[in-house]
This record gives sequence, C-alpha cells and structure tokens, in this order.
Amino acid sequence: MAEKTRYLDEELEEFKGIIQKKIEKAKADYNLLKNTITHEESNDTEDTSPTFKVLEEGAATLSKEEAGKLAQRQLKFIQHLQAALIRIENKTYGICRETGKLISRERLRAVPHATLSIEAKQRQS
Repeated sequence: MAEKTRYLDEELEEFKGIIQKKIEKAKADYNLLKNTITHEESNDTEDTSPTFKVLEEGAATLSKEEAGKLAQRQLKFIQHLQAALIRIENKTYGICRETGKLISRERLRAVPHATLSIEAKQRQS
C-alpha cells in the first residue's frame, strides 16, 4: 500500500474544527489583553499618597508592557492558525514543509498550526 501523501477531507474537517475553536479562544484572549492595555485607571480623591501613586503607576506601566508583549504573541498565534485554515482549504495541511511527509495526527492535535514534523523540528534544534 502506498504511503499517504495528504489527509482525507474528513480528517481535514476535524482539524478545521480544532483550529476554529483555538482561533475563537485566542481572539477572546487577545481582546482581553488589548482591553488591559487600553483601560485607564481613574484616580479618585481618596488617593492622597504621592509615593503610593508613583509605585502604582510604575506597576501599571510594567503590567501594560507585559500585556502588550502577550497581545503581540497572541496576534501572531492567531495569524499562524489562520494560515493553517488556508492550508486546509488548499489541501496542503499537515504536510511537513521540509520532508514532504505527513505530520502525525497527535502533533497536529497538540499544535494545529505546525508546519514541521517532530523529526524536522528536532533537526532544527
């Protein structure tokens, strides 16, 4: 029997469902991070300690920087997932870009935007 060169349409549909769920969650996480960055804390009249205010603003800045980095990573993750959906439509999903062989189902379920088989990924290390 010849080695399988691509996943069947039914299998691609399964992966498409997994990816769409991950995109929904990733977008929700991204929006949460984006809101964290843009949300402005209001200072009310009870805030009378200048030292506390400086420390609080420093912590807020650090937190916004971290949220910004996380938001960028999340956006990149969403783009990788969307690219995987395009590969599904083109019926090239799940094919290792280095070896040309199928990436294992287990790997694609764990990392649905993977473009390298475990073997090819290990060779890169």
